[in-house]
Amino acid sequence: MKNVTVIAHPLVQHNLTRLRDKRTHPQEFRRLLGEIASLMIYEATRNFRLKKISVQTPLASANGFKLEREVVLVPVLRAGLGMLDSILELIPHARVGFVGLKREETTLRAQFYYKSFPKNVGDFEVVLIDPMLATGGSSVAAIDLLVEQGAKHIRLVNLVAAPEGIAVVQKNYPRVPIFTAAVDKKLNERGYIVPGLGDAGDRLFGT
Repeated sequence: MKNVTVIAHPLVQHNLTRLRDKRTHPQEFRRLLGEIASLMIYEATRNFRLKKISVQTPLASANGFKLEREVVLVPVLRAGLGMLDSILELIPHARVGFVGLKREETTLRAQFYYKSFPKNVGDFEVVLIDPMLATGGSSVAAIDLLVEQGAKHIRLVNLVAAPEGIAVVQKNYPRVPIFTAAVDKKLNERGYIVPGLGDAGDRLFGT
């Protein structure tokens, strides 16, 4: 699949298997999700552009680099919150936006209930984070909203993706790169990823 990166790092795959296990309780689920997110973000940010700078060490001048654009992390509420803190530990200077989306259970369409972004989001590298890419409706709705706000540099980071969801995102935004730990078999009739790991938000918060 073009523009889709499946992160096959052994630690990612090890922790993903533990997340899938229905016996994993919420406290452990939160810890594992955070660990996977921190490992995945290395790959997801690999091609961030840099610019050269010079700094003064205690001994001499040294050439170095800094990110060309600032970073904004945008978790999709609520499950995306489980990935946020661990990524912020690695990119502490990042700003944070939020998208609140709820899937209507009969039509499976995404409905907004909250949004908040930094000003001038078009100047940022935007990392949209959501554990599950199922139907693709929520991801496309979130990207629509970001584009309306002027975002130009968007990438999507998901823990598990369904082929149907990937196809929907790529149909609407073929240039948005997708990073995931697994591409599962399919969606069921309720729009859940199979085999997946259940409802990530419910498992994350014990609801």
